Amino acid sequence: MPGRRLYFRFVDKGTQGLVRLHEDLAPRTCSALWQALETPVRIPALHAMFAGPEIMMGLPPEAQRFDPRALPPENQTCFPGPGDCLWFYQAKGMMKGLPGELWEIGLFYDEGGRIFGPLGWTPCTIFGRMVEGLDDFAEACRSLRIEGMQTIEIGRVA
Repeated sequence: MPGRRLYFRFVDKGTQGLVRLHEDLAPRTCSALWQALETPVRIPALHAMFAGPEIMMGLPPEAQRFDPRALPPENQTCFPGPGDCLWFYQAKGMMKGLPGELWEIGLFYDEGGRIFGPLGWTPCTIFGRMVEGLDDFAEACRSLRIEGMQTIEIGRVA
């Protein structure tokens, strides 16, 4: 069953992977993100500090078309696997040093992922998995540790 898919592409490198949405396991999150990504977005991606092999991207304001507080916990874990894509929302003022909201899309590219941060263990919704192109995409993800922030485009696969 093909289902809806998104692409994640490193703009400068051209490296791309395809993510199959877990519409059966996280239906409301998948629906919200699908609507939010009606138009592709280009966003800065950073390598995570606490979570291990993860890149993280903030959903930009133009794609914040839903109420993140209305999304229920769906398909949550603290131990994602390679290719797992997460959704995480943190409200304004929830954490010292982060005055604004955090609308995060994350992608784990290797074994050993854990969703642990400054506030401790943080279960997150796993809304999809990269099912094509993960090996090359993972290599590009690793480069963020040395090269720093890079731009990723996320959009729908027609």
